[in-house]
Amino acid sequence: MTKINKQWRLKARPVGEPSAETWDYTETEIPTITDGQLLIKVEYISIDPAMRGWLNDAKSYIAPVQIGEVMRAGTVGEVIESKHEKFAVGDYVVGHDGVQSYAVSDGANLYKVDPKLAPLSYYLGVLGMPGMTGYFGLLKTGQPKAGETVVVSGAAGAVGSLVGQIAKIKGCRVVGIAGGAEKCKFLVDELGFDATIDYKNEDVKKALKKTCPDGVDVYFDNVGGDILNDVLTQINLHARIVICGAISQYNNTTEVKGPSNYLSLLVNRARMEGIVVFDNIKEYPVAMKDIAGWIQSGDMKVKDHIVEGIETFPDTLMMLFNGENFGKLVLKVEG
Repeated sequence: MTKINKQWRLKARPVGEPSAETWDYTETEIPTITDGQLLIKVEYISIDPAMRGWLNDAKSYIAPVQIGEVMRAGTVGEVIESKHEKFAVGDYVVGHDGVQSYAVSDGANLYKVDPKLAPLSYYLGVLGMPGMTGYFGLLKTGQPKAGETVVVSGAAGAVGSLVGQIAKIKGCRVVGIAGGAEKCKFLVDELGFDATIDYKNEDVKKALKKTCPDGVDVYFDNVGGDILNDVLTQINLHARIVICGAISQYNNTTEVKGPSNYLSLLVNRARMEGIVVFDNIKEYPVAMKDIAGWIQSGDMKVKDHIVEGIETFPDTLMMLFNGENFGKLVLKVEG
């Protein structure tokens, strides 16, 4: 039986939210590999907010996806054919092989992983880019100290849920901002957050005053917009604001809304700094060892949100921007 490669390609750059016109779904035969190549059967695809930024034809930390290209995405899968000296049939590998069911690779930027040590989806989440982002963004950029108050937005998402747990491990008081009572309850009851703010049903600025009576020392921002502005009114002297993302702004059709309360940085001699995870790639093994240890000890809990079927990709991507995902969003290629 001929293997069919199902692929989602970028058809047109979206203005605002991606739509059906953004994507082109194709089915092709699997190409034959040549010397130095390997064929990967993709099992899971990472769905991340950064994917929206990759659709824009604009200068960024990484080149945009080009029209006609397979959509970029983190992947984990099994090597099913190999003519590469470093990879054998049966190896499992993590890479950025895109939204497709099979990928041909020359081995560059592929890393072997062990499915016996952790579920494969973990290598796209807690042990993958989101985990590394949360680890280095909080510890290296945020520099939390025991006893400080750490506020995290997008707290029930892939990065935010890990940031909050790491902050608790480091002895901080943690307040998570999330949408909906169910997510907020999960953060407190399951992940050990000290308090939460339901931005869908509460006045965030008022809630910050109540949940952070001693002010905010570290703010890990995943959403931008009004919530960033609100937190800036509550920061302490020498606070650190970590800019990880701004998901509330990614689908704007008008100019991105920047922080109008930025003078609070001046008054409080505070620092606002961005985090791009790839800057820390040489230190990934240290982070993975720490995170794996925390999971093993029970100090860190993991929640993946897995959607089945590569055909669902456009709708699954939009779950991020609609606040529908609960934990790390992952697409299982075969339903």
